[in-house]
Amino acid sequence: MKTLLRVSAAALMAISLSSAFSVSAEGIPADKIATLREAPLNIEPTPPVMQKVINSDVKEVRNYPMQPPVIPHKIDGYQLNLNVNKCMSCHARTRTGDSQAPMVSVTHYMDRENNFLATLSPRRYFCTQCHVPQLDAKVLVPNEFVDMDTLIKADVKKEAKH
Repeated sequence: MKTLLRVSAAALMAISLSSAFSVSAEGIPADKIATLREAPLNIEPTPPVMQKVINSDVKEVRNYPMQPPVIPHKIDGYQLNLNVNKCMSCHARTRTGDSQAPMVSVTHYMDRENNFLATLSPRRYFCTQCHVPQLDAKVLVPNEFVDMDTLIKADVKKEAKH
């Protein structure tokens, strides 16, 4: 009986605390509430047109050491599962002569202890967990990234002035 009383008291206290700390949007004008929603909840808007994949086959410059290269071509319809890895039909070391595609890094043939394997490492098998195709899309958030080479050049110029 005492346990039931304690549980009931705790539940009552939790309910009263949650109502004391809850914030209500009632009374706040709709234009004052920050939201990314473009339509009311009861209307299903037409989704925007999907952006096109950049299919240039031009190798992109990396922004920092160890950045995985981006995929410079379409991969729509590529099969990538436990049985098949379509990427390796061009990027495997035995196929690069025919395809002229860059070979995957030797790190993809290493296990966790840095031992070299005869085949692709299981932890590097699913390419799209690190490598992604690029879209021809508008920038949603401005990028203020400055790469290391630019920082070093700016520092050298600053030191030369002093």
